[in-house]
Amino acid sequence: MKKTENIKLLENFIIQYKINELFTEDMTEYMSLYMWNKNEYICKEGGELNNIFFLVRGKAKVSKNLANGKSLLISFYKPFRIIGDIEFVRDNIADCSVQTIKDTYAIGIHFDVARAKLSKDSKFLLFICKYLSEKLSDSSNNNSITILCSLESRLASYIYAFVNEENYEEFAFEESYSEIAELLGTSYRHLNRTLNKLCVDNVLQKDGKKYIIKDIKRLKCLSGDLYR
Repeated sequence: MKKTENIKLLENFIIQYKINELFTEDMTEYMSLYMWNKNEYICKEGGELNNIFFLVRGKAKVSKNLANGKSLLISFYKPFRIIGDIEFVRDNIADCSVQTIKDTYAIGIHFDVARAKLSKDSKFLLFICKYLSEKLSDSSNNNSITILCSLESRLASYIYAFVNEENYEEFAFEESYSEIAELLGTSYRHLNRTLNKLCVDNVLQKDGKKYIIKDIKRLKCLSGDLYR
């Protein structure tokens, strides 16, 4: 993570996402723009988080540790999402892990300032309540996905989250198959069988350690935008 001093870019993001409209008073002077490279962690579950972040560019995957020591994919975050909403109303210990899957920017407000000013701001508190209710609905949806949807759909959704429709020819998993299987709540063998099926169906084509996406429309159709 690095803090950027590009004031113009910060101002552009504030205007683009109408961030100051979330607050009763102008909070620009308390905002800082941060950037993470691909695969960096914005926060790790159980670690300390010192800012509430407003995700304004890029994408990140959210996972949570289970009692058996494994991790489970919760969702993908893309603009405009908040990181640190739960921690804002509770404490500074991160509730889940958030890892970028492409270069990512977020506007941060330190919790000391956020709690001093925004915990008394009825406009922002109303927004947070609405946001958390939508987040709960998405979480219920994603839990249902893990239980009810086929691995083929979950895997297609996972792959689709990493690709750009304008530049999608090749795709390489950043994690091992074992890690992906764990995140998707399946076994290594089942994952491998499903990948092979996508190749047989001409959705993917294996090329060494990479996959060539042969049919982006079919991949998107299979994914159904499952992980929100």
